Amino acid sequence: MDLETLRAFKQAEYEEAADGYRAVGTMAMTAKDTIDTKISAGIRGELKGKAAEAALGELKELSRNFHYAQTECGLVSTALNGFAFDVGAAKRKLDAAIADAQAAGCTVNPDGSVSFPAGAKPGAEKTADGGTVSGSAGMTDPTANAIERQAINIHPNPHYGKAIEFANRVADTLKEATEADAKWAPKLRALKADDDLKVTDRDWTDVKSDSDGVLQGADAYLHSIKPPPKDGTPDQNAEWWKGLTPEQRADYLAMHPGAVGAMNGLPSDIRDEGNRVVFAEQQAKVQMELNSIPKPPANEWTWITAGMYPAKVHTDEWMAWDRKYGDRYRELETSMKGINAIQSRFDRTGEHGLPEAYLLGYDLKGIGDGKIILANGNPDKADHVSVYVPGTFAGIESIGGDGKDHGDLGRGERLWAESSKLVPGQNVSTITWLDYNAPDSIVPQATRGQYAEEGGPRLYDFLQGNRVAQEGADGSRAHTTVIGHSYGSTVVGVSAQSGSWKDPEAIDDFVFAGSPGVQADHAADLGVGADHVWAMGAPWDDQVVRQGGRLMGLGDNWTIPTDESFGGNIMKSDAGGHTKFFEAESLSLRNQAAVIAGHYSKVELE
Repeated sequence: MDLETLRAFKQAEYEEAADGYRAVGTMAMTAKDTIDTKISAGIRGELKGKAAEAALGELKELSRNFHYAQTECGLVSTALNGFAFDVGAAKRKLDAAIADAQAAGCTVNPDGSVSFPAGAKPGAEKTADGGTVSGSAGMTDPTANAIERQAINIHPNPHYGKAIEFANRVADTLKEATEADAKWAPKLRALKADDDLKVTDRDWTDVKSDSDGVLQGADAYLHSIKPPPKDGTPDQNAEWWKGLTPEQRADYLAMHPGAVGAMNGLPSDIRDEGNRVVFAEQQAKVQMELNSIPKPPANEWTWITAGMYPAKVHTDEWMAWDRKYGDRYRELETSMKGINAIQSRFDRTGEHGLPEAYLLGYDLKGIGDGKIILANGNPDKADHVSVYVPGTFAGIESIGGDGKDHGDLGRGERLWAESSKLVPGQNVSTITWLDYNAPDSIVPQATRGQYAEEGGPRLYDFLQGNRVAQEGADGSRAHTTVIGHSYGSTVVGVSAQSGSWKDPEAIDDFVFAGSPGVQADHAADLGVGADHVWAMGAPWDDQVVRQGGRLMGLGDNWTIPTDESFGGNIMKSDAGGHTKFFEAESLSLRNQAAVIAGHYSKVELE
C-alpha cells in the first residue's frame, strides 16, 4: 500500500460497511425466524397433505439459506472491522510521523521519502545543504543499525538524523498497512459464496474454515474487545455481555458462537443463535463424512455349519468393511441420531401450538453422552419455566427416542402442552437439560453417586444462569420448577445442595419421578421448603429402581423422596412403570403440569 492510499484511508467507511453487512445479517435472521416461527409453524398447525409437506420442505431450504447468509454476513462484518482496525492503526502511526516531521521542519513526500532543510551542527563553519532520504522498514539487523547510526553521526546536517527516523517510521507504517491489506484480501475473497441458490453441506463446512481465517486475521481487533471473565459466574458473564457495544457483541458472537452459546447468564436468544451456528456446521460435517463412507454390505449375514449345527455369522465382505469403517460409521450414525432429533424438534414448531425451540446448549461430544439443552419457548420471557433432567441411559443418540413420543425431547413437549392448558394467556417454557454423563447401565453405574456429583454443580450453574437471564429491572423472574426423573433426580438433589438459593431464588419447586434418592434425607434440605418438594412413584420396575437406590445409598440414611419420612408432597400417579410418568393425558403428567403452573391445589396427593 502506497503513502497516498494510506493517507486517504477512511476507517469509518469500512466500519460503516461492516455495520451494513451486520444489518443485512439481522434482516436475514428476521426472515429466517419469520419463516420458522410464523409461516412454517402456521402451515404445520393448519394444513396437512403432500402439498403442505412440499411447501414445508421448500421453506426449510429457504430458512437454511437465510441462516447461512446471516452467519456469513457476521463473518464479513467482523473481517471488515478487523481490516479497518489494522489499517486504521497504521494510518494513525503515519499521521503521527507526518505531523512530527512537519514540526521538525521536514517534509514527507508522496513516495514516502523525507526531505530535510539545510542546517549546521554546533561549531560548524558553514551550513550543510538539505536533502532527501528514504527509510527502511523493520530495521532489526544490528549491523545495518550500526551503519545507519554511524552515517547520522558523520553527516554535517543536524536534520539528517531526524529525517532518517521519520522516513523509517513512514516505511514501517506502509509495510504494516501493506501486510494488513495482503492478509485480509484473500480472507474477504474467501467469504464470497457460491454463485447459486442452494446452500449445501459443503457451504456449511466452509463456514468453520471461514471463521478460523477471520479469527486468525482479526486477532488484534478482537483483543481490543474485553474478553469474558475466566470461569465467570452467570452474573459476571451477564455483566460482561451488557458492557459490550452492539457491534462488539455481534463480532464476538460471529467469531466464538460455541463459547457464547455455552455461557450461562447470557440471554437465551443469543445462546440459541450461537449454538445454531455450531449445530449447522456439525450437521453438515457429520453428514458429509457419513456420505463419504461406503455403506455396509447388504449381505451382512450368512449361515455355516459348525459341527452338526447351523450357525449365523457375518460374511467375509461385511467383516472387511467393519474392520475398515465400522467403528467410525457407527460413531457418526450415533451423532446423526442426535442431530436429527434436534432438527426434528425445530421442524415441529407450530404443530399443536408448539412454540419456537431455543438451543441453549449443544456439543456432540459433551461430557461423555453429548450435550443438549433445548427449550420449548423462550425461558427469558416465560411466566413459568420447567427444567427436566433425564436419567440412566440418556444420551445424544436417544434424546429423540425411536418413535412418535420423541424421547426426552418429547417429554419436555408434553410437559409444555399440559402446563400451558392451565395458564391461558401466560407463557410457559419447558427445558430438557442433558449436560452430564448419564449412567449407561443400571448396575453398576446407576448405583453410584459419582455421575450426580459431577453433573449436579453444572446443573446448579445453569439454573443460576437461567435466573440471571430472566431477571427484569425489578428483579422479577419466572416461576421455575426442576423435574428429575430416575437418576436425573439424584443429579437435581446434588445441584440443590451445590450452593445456596439466595434471594432472588432460582428455583420454586422440585419434582421427583421414580427417584432412587436425591442425596438428602429430608425435603427441607433442598432449600425451597418441604411444601415445594413433590415426588411420585410407580409399580413394577419403578419399585426396583427406587428400592435399589435406597439400598445402594443414593438417598441419605436409606431415605428416598416417596417416603413419608422424607417430608415432601407425595403425588398420585397412574404410571404403569418407571418410564411412564410422562404419558399424554395421564394423571402423572397433569400433576407435574400443575406444579409447573403453580396451581398447587390441582395436584392430587396420596
